[in-house]
Amino acid sequence: MAKSKKKKSRISEKLAYIGIYLAAILTICALVSIIGYVLLNGLKYIDLEFFTQEPSSMGRQGGIYSIIIGTIYLTAVAIAIATPIGVAAAIYLTEYAKETKFVKLIRFGTETLAGIPSIIFGLFGFVFFVIFLGFRWSILSGGLTLAMMILPTLVRTTEESIKTVPQAYREGSFALGATKLQTIMKVVLPSSISGILTGLILGIGRAIGETAAVMLTAGSSLGVPKTLMDPARTMAVHTYILASEGLSKEKTFATATVLILLVLFINFMANMTANRYMKKTKVEA
Repeated sequence: MAKSKKKKSRISEKLAYIGIYLAAILTICALVSIIGYVLLNGLKYIDLEFFTQEPSSMGRQGGIYSIIIGTIYLTAVAIAIATPIGVAAAIYLTEYAKETKFVKLIRFGTETLAGIPSIIFGLFGFVFFVIFLGFRWSILSGGLTLAMMILPTLVRTTEESIKTVPQAYREGSFALGATKLQTIMKVVLPSSISGILTGLILGIGRAIGETAAVMLTAGSSLGVPKTLMDPARTMAVHTYILASEGLSKEKTFATATVLILLVLFINFMANMTANRYMKKTKVEA
């Protein structure tokens, strides 16, 4: 009986391992297929003029210079607003707040906001920022809306990363005479920087790839934005408009290729920065 149970457990473990292995292979194959298909159809249409020229004829001609500028501005505004609020909220929830009903309500609200469809954020941003506050279709309206969208993800990832820091680190810092704030700034945050960067990467990826919320709040102007109150078009919106209206298949794949390469570059730089920071922290420790 004991041997038969061991055989069954081994068989179940092997089946589970095979299932997980196949799921991982399918995921990787799907990812490689999508990225490969886009790059294969888009790289041949990319040249220097595609990056330096502004679009014309509704995007059929020219490049995506103004589109790149609009994407960078909008993402930068969203990250600049969401990062300090998200990190500060995570620090409060993990280091200062007690498990009261109010804290539980905040966590419930954060998790609820993370699951709300982006079109709902877009409608709220359109009614509140664009119309009620009078910001019009602008980078500011779009940036505030995107900040609301990525804030729950940033709070949750930062909170979970801070929780992984061993309590012994805090106790050692207190034993050396450091205050709670000094311990958080000098010990806790550096030790959880990788998780915070992960949240930022997820936030940047969502901000760059968003379409519905951006169209309703930032507009879709092809011109180069000069101030925060100017409308702008992002690469994701530009790709959607080109594809949905059938304006240019070549420009669609080219823009999608640049978008994918930009996201991959951001992920690479963030991971490299996190690894260097972690090594530096270990050496100093």
